[in-house]
Amino acid sequence: MAGEACGWHTRAMGERRDVIEQRVITAATSTGATIEVLDCDPDLADTAAFCAAYGIDVADSANTIMVATKEEHPRYVACVVLATHRLDVNGVVRRRLVARKVSFAPAETTAALTDMVMGGVTPFGLPDSIEVWVDAAVMERSEIITGGGSRAIKLRHSPAALRSLSTVQVVESLAQPLPPPDAGA
Repeated sequence: MAGEACGWHTRAMGERRDVIEQRVITAATSTGATIEVLDCDPDLADTAAFCAAYGIDVADSANTIMVATKEEHPRYVACVVLATHRLDVNGVVRRRLVARKVSFAPAETTAALTDMVMGGVTPFGLPDSIEVWVDAAVMERSEIITGGGSRAIKLRHSPAALRSLSTVQVVESLAQPLPPPDAGA
């Protein structure tokens, strides 16, 4: 198993997990998809560090980003995009939310809405009141890595598992590919 070769391990589904991790795992496995739970060092949970430390292709890493409208009564959406892409917050997201201004939700707001921490936010286990928009490019990967609710676990699964969530909508051009790292050299 790839995780073991990289110095990490997977725990059996029944092993002790915190409440949010268990909620996320339950939601993910209820999709019927094969879900691999990967333990990781919480200090390495951010995308670049995680991929470098565990030998994961950054193109398989899908980040879940909370976005908020800037209104008296803000609306929130969770956007899932590949780490190799940039979320089109002020274009596609703003237009779909029919808002004059939108921004990334602050970490404290994200935690309050989801019970999840930055570096672990995932579409699995979110409240039903939060829509999940998945960039179409995510669905083209054979497998993806998403957060696990905390910084201590990640989930490896087929993108098809996301389609089983009632709040998911796949959105074309929700994010745009980033230029290759050496493009400016």
